[in-house]
Amino acid sequence: MEPINPGDGSLTGANGGAPAAMVKESDTAGFMADVIEVSDSVPVIVDFWATWCGPCKTLTPILESVVAKANGAVRMVKIDVDKNPDLSGQLRIQSIPTVYAFRNGQPVDAFQGALPESEVQAWVDKLIAEHGGSGEPSPIELALAAAEEAFAADDIGGAGALFAQVLNQDEQNTAALAGMARCYLKADKIDKAREIIDQIGEDLRGDDSIHAVISAIELAEAGSSSAGETDSLRARVAEDPADLQTRFDLAVALYGGGDAEAAIDELVEIIRREREWNEGEARAQLLKIFEAQGPMDPVTIAGRRKLSSLLFS
Repeated sequence: MEPINPGDGSLTGANGGAPAAMVKESDTAGFMADVIEVSDSVPVIVDFWATWCGPCKTLTPILESVVAKANGAVRMVKIDVDKNPDLSGQLRIQSIPTVYAFRNGQPVDAFQGALPESEVQAWVDKLIAEHGGSGEPSPIELALAAAEEAFAADDIGGAGALFAQVLNQDEQNTAALAGMARCYLKADKIDKAREIIDQIGEDLRGDDSIHAVISAIELAEAGSSSAGETDSLRARVAEDPADLQTRFDLAVALYGGGDAEAAIDELVEIIRREREWNEGEARAQLLKIFEAQGPMDPVTIAGRRKLSSLLFS
């Protein structure tokens, strides 16, 4: 299915309606789409809470009220720390409630504990003044946020249509260009994803979202030709576990076949056996996978933990 459906060029929700609510619940798997990517367009407040936390029950409604009054100038995402321990550990959440603010993929402010509404309002006002705008977000910002939500929900057609609408208005929008390429990759149309990236000027290639999708395309291209050889490569590795080139080829094939976790395991095993094999090629491939998956993807988090455990053991 083609993920592009530009329509009349207007900016609407994936199903023709209004954009999603400004407050939503998320988890480790959705953190990249709901927080990191949305924060490219608007500041995102992340409320780390738990059902047993008394102060959380006081703070969360205050946050929701203040965010609602901001009329789209900020978004809010709620994360239950008990259900998402890996994410909490990654962000070093030591007490709750803890509130982070993200902009352009990075934390820019934070506080702990339940604050009175006046202080929360002042904190959000300061966040908007320093890292956002005032009033309603632009139609492009709303369309990008809706596109990312559609993509996270595996509605690739809806996401592609929204990214296309943005590009009709701003053909150099890096978030939309990267998003459209990701839609094509998700739809197994690697050639079309490559066409989009090849048309991007050098001045835009330094953007983090573009750089990440380039890595994803390169990995997909390398793995597509060998994805059908996974079984034979596994057999060869089983016969000779010390054949690191074949193990590397297996990792490439596994990633091309959509099994990022297994590919990471094979690359970590190469590093365990010979840390600087082939001038560090296994580690370089690992880092490319981490970049393509995104820093908050559960596969990336688990893979980095395995690599760190190996390197610092």
